[in-house]
Amino acid sequence: MYAIVEIAGHQFKVEKDQKVFVNRLTTEEGKKVDFDNVLLIGDGDNVTLGAPAIGGAQVSAKVLRHLQGEKVIVFKKKRRKGYRVKNGHRQALSEIVIESIVASGAKKAEKAAPKKETKKEEAKAAAPKKTAVKKATGKADDLKKVEGIGPKIASTLVEAGISTFAELAKTDAAKISEIIADVRGNHVTDTWPAQAKLAADGKWDELKKWQDELDGGKA
Repeated sequence: MYAIVEIAGHQFKVEKDQKVFVNRLTTEEGKKVDFDNVLLIGDGDNVTLGAPAIGGAQVSAKVLRHLQGEKVIVFKKKRRKGYRVKNGHRQALSEIVIESIVASGAKKAEKAAPKKETKKEEAKAAAPKKTAVKKATGKADDLKKVEGIGPKIASTLVEAGISTFAELAKTDAAKISEIIADVRGNHVTDTWPAQAKLAADGKWDELKKWQDELDGGKA
């Protein structure tokens, strides 16, 4: 007998005594856990299909251990933007062994009670969200025309009140770095005010010639 069951957001084809790695469960190691979202059960030529789940069907398992999967490296790069990010990820997993598959008459598995919010969490949820300290005024320029500035950085600068080439040209490179400190990536802001000055003055040919020599805004 085999079953197709949903466990922690994924579907698995399982049989009795089979060991399966699933997304991390809240159940402690050595404890039993039941799954009642059984989509299909096969027993020889007899196949029972749920709509979507089979009423009364259940798969019981035992949690053997909690562990982390193999490291996966994720590397992101944006050409000519100076954006390079390398991250590692290890998925939190649980190893379980299937103990039984019941086709009907099983008691519905109890769902964990929702977490009760503490007074501190309730106060945080009730508190009004902070609005931006500064709001951009007047017609905004397309700051992405400055070499090294992408959509995320442009929106961050606008939220800080820098929405035009003229405003960016008057802002110190160190101040710009401070404003975009929370934006992921290695951003070089040294040439941004000078580029913005050329854009504000309408010197597009001169700006384009200079940008061809830059790499992500870095001279």
